[in-house]
Amino acid sequence: MRHHGKILTAGLLAAAFWSGAAGAETLLSRGNGGQPETLDVHKSVGIPEAWIELDLFEGLLAPGPKGELVPGAAESWTVSDDGRTYSFKLRADGKWSDGSPVTAQDFVYSWRRLVDPKTAAPYAYFLDRVAGAKDVRLGQKPPEALGVRAVDDRTFEVRLVGPTSYFLSMLVNNATFPVNRANVEKFGDAFARPGNLVSNGAYVLAEDVPQSHMTLRRNPQFHDAANVKIDAVRYVVTEDLDSELARFKAGELDVTSEVPSQQVPALKQSHDGELHIAPYLGIYFYAINLNHEPWKSSPELRRALSLAVDRDVIVDKVSQGNQTPAYSFVPPGTEGFPAWQPEEAGWTQARRDEEAKALLAKAGFGPKKPLQVKITYNTSENHKKIAVAIAAMWKQKLGVEATLENLEWSIYLTVHHRKEFQDFARTGWIGQYNDANFFLELQRSGIGELSTSDYANAAYDALLDQASAETDAARRGQILQQAERMMIADMPVIPLFFYTSRHLVSPAVKGWEDNLRDLHPTRWLSVDR
Repeated sequence: MRHHGKILTAGLLAAAFWSGAAGAETLLSRGNGGQPETLDVHKSVGIPEAWIELDLFEGLLAPGPKGELVPGAAESWTVSDDGRTYSFKLRADGKWSDGSPVTAQDFVYSWRRLVDPKTAAPYAYFLDRVAGAKDVRLGQKPPEALGVRAVDDRTFEVRLVGPTSYFLSMLVNNATFPVNRANVEKFGDAFARPGNLVSNGAYVLAEDVPQSHMTLRRNPQFHDAANVKIDAVRYVVTEDLDSELARFKAGELDVTSEVPSQQVPALKQSHDGELHIAPYLGIYFYAINLNHEPWKSSPELRRALSLAVDRDVIVDKVSQGNQTPAYSFVPPGTEGFPAWQPEEAGWTQARRDEEAKALLAKAGFGPKKPLQVKITYNTSENHKKIAVAIAAMWKQKLGVEATLENLEWSIYLTVHHRKEFQDFARTGWIGQYNDANFFLELQRSGIGELSTSDYANAAYDALLDQASAETDAARRGQILQQAERMMIADMPVIPLFFYTSRHLVSPAVKGWEDNLRDLHPTRWLSVDR
């Protein structure tokens, strides 16, 4: 999600690959948005990292050509009758890029590293359903207390605190991927750099030119290397979406990371066969810093600003990507979650605006005491346009004076994680597994830097705990909905819309399949020029 020597353009590099000779190597050029912050799978949190790491590493399970779960580093697995113990049988031909075998000990080491407080992994809480994980994460027990073990070199066993329906789906999240212990111990924080990184996926890291591109090359040690059709993939950093679009039109990119919202109507006419817009398991929202006043003490004020946002205008006139307006947090279509909408979703915008004015006055703000706020967002023309539109709505309807703060991706991440933004921070959250738990856990107290707003509600946390222990699927869905209703009533965030994925994909790229999680590992693609 986030992202020297002579720099070649993607087109020139392609020419170098394709120049003339029979059997010339094939190159795929993919837009990546921002500069990756790190390729340490235990420390990264963003989409720009995730796309690259999905090519470099392979977890126990992997996304298939259509985003479905397929065997990854594990060729098979069994589950105990009580649903608490999983045994994964690793592939006999699983190897690291240095030729050494991928073993169960590698997963034991990696998962312990993930939950070890010394690692400071943002996604450490992902393993809280594993026995002992939460105690380790909170520093109450040593990493060795984690409920995992290597039965033998090829058998990795995991003990859970209770049945967990979404456990297997979690295993395609980058945080659960293995790292090579010898590699990490030899290079320390520099282990994930070109020339150092040992990985177990379809590709290896060949080049990193900051703010320009990363180049990956096919990994001959990968267990399915014979079926990987693309020899090299270049992830091109272009935070400005209009510039990325220009690169695509010039033939420098085969796939864009996104599409500028204002260009969607025209692209539907000019590039209809290349434009891919599909439902996406994610939400776009504004986080509210609950460490700061007046937000900390005034849920009415938080609700006022939420009500005054005309989501239909944002979706239809600004983002223009077939998104769905959001008044709740869990995306529609999430498995096992009963759909619902808060009452205000059925109101007219005029009624929402009147309620917003009343709540603003109740909080002590108005023409004689205008509210001043700052909207922080990461560099993107789409994010800027949305922020400008929302600021105008707040000014026109409520007299709120909003300033905008634009930050480069890695700086934005630091500011957001440390809760150093003043008032509102543009945020997106993409489902790493298809379960409401993934979205609702984001507002649990005590999860660290991934908490969007530092929301803390013991009753909310208790409902999440209750849902985790519930084995009846229907009852579990009802409990999770109850938790979401409570959180939305407290309004620690302003939901804006549920995402769609939007890419331009060259006709030369074969095997691209739109899917709910927008996962497209390069190993399943080919290029036919």
